[in-house]
Amino acid sequence: MARQSKARDREKAADSGWRGSADGWLEAAYEALKESGIDGVKVMPLAKRLKLSRTSFYWFFEDREQLLAALLDRWRDKNTGNLIRQCESYAESIAEAILNVFECWLNAELFDSQFEFAVRSWALQSAEVTEAIALADRMRMAALSSMFQRFGYDADAADTRARTLYLTQIGYISMKTAEGLTERFRRIPHYTSIFTGERPTQRELDRFFGKFGYAEAEPGVFVPLSETFRQAPAADEL
Repeated sequence: MARQSKARDREKAADSGWRGSADGWLEAAYEALKESGIDGVKVMPLAKRLKLSRTSFYWFFEDREQLLAALLDRWRDKNTGNLIRQCESYAESIAEAILNVFECWLNAELFDSQFEFAVRSWALQSAEVTEAIALADRMRMAALSSMFQRFGYDADAADTRARTLYLTQIGYISMKTAEGLTERFRRIPHYTSIFTGERPTQRELDRFFGKFGYAEAEPGVFVPLSETFRQAPAADEL
């Protein structure tokens, strides 16, 4: 180990060019994980992706394991952190609360399903990642259960509904189910009714669809929100 460390120090001393950044290496690792799985997250292929020298990596990370730990932290912060925040977001009804959670499933900026799939695949080769996923699953379902309890469901009902909602979505991810955005929109009221026992109001649905830039022109028909804006009448029409 000491010999390897000294060799890296010599390589770093000889490397005087642009080295990238820690965020750049992490972003490359993130993209490689989603594209090729954990076996694709190695220093040399990442260096080629970034058009940097291999030794540049060691200015930011001690070794590959430290990079993988940072990648796992990114997954925790993004997918688990955002899901819990959405569960805790303000809502006037349980239907609206569920719609807050559904934003995760439709917005990759909140919850990255490809990242989720890649990390769960990674767990097949790592006991540490398997343990991290188990903890994340418990935290996520606990947050969902607390959300249901906030709206008056007893503990058993809240737990069962939370598990049903969450495991359904993990099934979507594991099966790599591909559905268009408006196709999922059409199912949203029915999913909400199934998971909560209550149907969302049209106002709640309109607000939800609007967050994605769409409006429901008629039942089951969605158009870009911009198409619903009425142009002001010309002066000669007044």
